[in-house]
Amino acid sequence: MSRIVRDSDVVELNGPPVFSFGQRLRANRVIRNDGTYRGKDIGDVLVQKGEVGYVVSIGTFLQQFYIYGVEFLGSGHRVGMKRSELEPVDSYEEVDDLPLPEES
Repeated sequence: MSRIVRDSDVVELNGPPVFSFGQRLRANRVIRNDGTYRGKDIGDVLVQKGEVGYVVSIGTFLQQFYIYGVEFLGSGHRVGMKRSELEPVDSYEEVDDLPLPEES
């Protein structure tokens, strides 16, 4: 059921994450519970293809991949997903230098 790539040539962690916190993303496939989502049976659908969510966390897996914690408001599920399972909804421009609050 799992398609974990353990090839040493694939190491996403050599660069920055592709997606950013708060970015709006779309699932490009159906995501089922692999046993790591509590309260659902293995095989239960967590995310439908095309469902839209927002990045709420960024972690790593197997010291190779970024895992994006995506909150899907429609289903109410927060699911960890790989880059290959997601696509951006909008063009997203990263702001390099955010303004700081004024000091009084």
